[in-house]
Amino acid sequence: MSAPRLGSIESGGTKFVCLVGSAPDRIEAEIRFPTGEPGPTLARAIAFFQETAAATGPLDAIGIASFGPLELRPGHARFGHLAATPKPGWSGVDVAGPVAASLGVPVGIDTDVNGAALGEGRWGAARGLDTYVYLTVGTGIGGGAVIGGKVGSGLVHTEMGHLAVPRIASDAFPGSCPFHGDCWEGLAGGEAMGARRGPRPRNWPAKPCARRCGWRRPTWPRGCATSSTRPRPSGS
Repeated sequence: MSAPRLGSIESGGTKFVCLVGSAPDRIEAEIRFPTGEPGPTLARAIAFFQETAAATGPLDAIGIASFGPLELRPGHARFGHLAATPKPGWSGVDVAGPVAASLGVPVGIDTDVNGAALGEGRWGAARGLDTYVYLTVGTGIGGGAVIGGKVGSGLVHTEMGHLAVPRIASDAFPGSCPFHGDCWEGLAGGEAMGARRGPRPRNWPAKPCARRCGWRRPTWPRGCATSSTRPRPSGS
């Protein structure tokens, strides 16, 4: 039996990444585009899958890993919807529903960091581990915890990026998070660092900065889930 032919959406605060394939080394089609207004952004993702399916054959299912927070309780009337989110214009948006309705295939959804955590467990740095944490710093900061082989959750999914953290006494930056101000994401996420520094973080001179800060690439213990050398996380 051939592997299922799947579509995936990484719905980040800055960009969408959509793929069709059956494994990390069997990607058939890919598109990346900025995260804009909800309607046109979701429509562009849906059109990519429709066009790919028309050209090369139907998909078996779609998986969505989205920025949050999300309503993920099965059977809830707003399952697959975003809750109040720092991303302007996206609070309350149904992310999963339009995709399922337009493509007519099963659609699964979880947070972007939970999706990345599961991916690392199956194919990446956490293979062979059943309990680990995946952290990402992108537009925001987030984390996914896998405990005993399952994503940790309760009434809601984890929101590690919005944990309160101690701040340096001389740091007067108020924080960029509209809900908490100086939470971890509000102090050190991509939006916060851009507000502190000016230019977008990807344009900073990395090597001079590293020299000034005395930073050295860490050497992780063998088997540690953070030992991945992949150049970019699956976060926002």
